[in-house]
Amino acid sequence: MVDHSDARQILCSVRFRNLSAILGLVVMSVFASTGQTPSPGESGIEGVITISPSQPGPSRSDASDSTPVSNTAFVVKDPKGEVTSFTTDAQGQFRIPLAPGHYTVSIKGRTIGRFGPFEVDVVSGKITKVQWKCDSGIR
Repeated sequence: MVDHSDARQILCSVRFRNLSAILGLVVMSVFASTGQTPSPGESGIEGVITISPSQPGPSRSDASDSTPVSNTAFVVKDPKGEVTSFTTDAQGQFRIPLAPGHYTVSIKGRTIGRFGPFEVDVVSGKITKVQWKCDSGIR
């Protein structure tokens, strides 16, 4: 005679383990996919960096004289030295997490023009929004 209750317990145990594994994978994928979104207590800076004038000669009233500083590396320093670096996107935008404190941001390496240093204070639990304008040196 076959005891069906033992078979049911084994089947339920296997199903529960599979369900647990699937739920674990779903939870991990949710956390991984939300890695780019800020957590409630996150602090840092985000913004856009532009440069002007973008062309030599007089500025036109019907056209912008600034363009995004795209795909450019910047370095972030605190009073002790370099903390991190970041690269702007094609629209000159960036977002980086930082601990609360006072920072200076400038272009990585030497170039012609003025690309910082820009100063920013980061407050706990807040993303500080900035709009920095670089001077191309074109006159």
